[in-house]
Amino acid sequence: MAKKKVTVSYTEAIKELEQILENLRSGKVEISDLPPTVKRANELVEECRRQLMLTRAEIENITNPSTPF
Repeated sequence: MAKKKVTVSYTEAIKELEQILENLRSGKVEISDLPPTVKRANELVEECRRQLMLTRAEIENITNPSTPF
């Protein structure tokens, strides 16, 4: 089974993760909804990590160019 790609911006992912956390803390998540909720949170965390790694690489390329002038 292919892994479904998360297509949200970093900001959207963080907002959704905050909402998931709030729902978990307040007890709004039914026990039967816990597995898909945790799965979604994991997907969002992985997407945030991916975007952060790409951004870091871009910044490193800007600040440390491999070709000297």
